[in-house]
Amino acid sequence: MNSKQHYENLLAPIYSWMAGGFEAGLAKNTRFFNEHGLTPTKSGQALDLGAGCGFQSIPLAMRGYSVTAIDTDRCLLEELKEHSNSLPIRIVEDDLRHFRGHIAAHVELAVCMVDTLLHLESPADVQHLFTDVHRALEEGGRFVVTFRDLSKASTGLDRFIPVRSDDDMILTCFLDYESDTVMIHDLVYRRRECEWSFSRSCYRKLRLSPDWITDQLVDSGFTIEILENDRGMITVIARKN
Repeated sequence: MNSKQHYENLLAPIYSWMAGGFEAGLAKNTRFFNEHGLTPTKSGQALDLGAGCGFQSIPLAMRGYSVTAIDTDRCLLEELKEHSNSLPIRIVEDDLRHFRGHIAAHVELAVCMVDTLLHLESPADVQHLFTDVHRALEEGGRFVVTFRDLSKASTGLDRFIPVRSDDDMILTCFLDYESDTVMIHDLVYRRRECEWSFSRSCYRKLRLSPDWITDQLVDSGFTIEILENDRGMITVIARKN
């Protein structure tokens, strides 16, 4: 099963809940953009690759960007539409690899956050995306990438991760490491009245190291401005030379 099918079948309806609620998801990225000083200074055009329900697009639009938000998941995009109100966000249902067909001019900022990059099918897809983003950016434009470093395999019980739980739902995942990918198994328990139901699904993520990512960005013409590692969550901010 690929990532699109996995989200449609299991994760999309509970994605906001996974983040602690919609407002918590917005607040997290609002802090992120504030801390990194991401505000429009040129065209103000921004591209959100893998926009989901809007956790990136909405804070960016509130900071003054006009955002093109691209994702394949209709359920998540409907949630974004519901919360975007009159903000300057154009919603596009498509594969993020096709983004150049949805922009008419260069953009000042592109973001690809929260493991979206790892959902691509191959390292070659990642390389092509970096090249396309570089071409799409204005001179001096910036590209923000965040992803989980899965390059070092967890072993034994460390492969089992409690994601979130409350009185009515429990989400747990476990990881099977392969040579170039990780099989992610998500297990969801829901309680309705007095009965619990069980749903499950799995999909693959790429195993990409921070060094490999930064090397590919540099090869595509970027300069690395920021490289951060917060307990395995990697943030890279790169600028078009």
